[in-house]
Amino acid sequence: MSNQALKQVKSRFESTRIKAIGAAVSLVAISAMPVAAASPAAPASGLPQCGSRPEILKQLSSRFKEAPVALGLAKNGSVVEVLTSDDGETWTIMVSQPNGPSCLVAAGEGWEELKRVGAKGERGA
Repeated sequence: MSNQALKQVKSRFESTRIKAIGAAVSLVAISAMPVAAASPAAPASGLPQCGSRPEILKQLSSRFKEAPVALGLAKNGSVVEVLTSDDGETWTIMVSQPNGPSCLVAAGEGWEELKRVGAKGERGA
């Protein structure tokens, strides 16, 4: 296989992988919203699962040095935010309801920022 063909295969693989990751994150956020909003239990990090946005942002900043890096408006009017630490060591996804609570829906380690490449909507390393 030529180098050009290998690059095309790698590019398609990366594009598919990125789309799959994005879909998985979206599914986690969407499927966890009702659970997070209804559940008063705190996650393993000790942070409240739901509360006021300013308080949650303050706690994520002080405990994990996380700050918002991306956000989007969902069709139901809620705001989905991704927060990460500067070094990408930790990340959190939070959903804020209009005139309601903000809830943590996912958190983890090893966030990697990807730069936009190619056609609209395609992303890659």
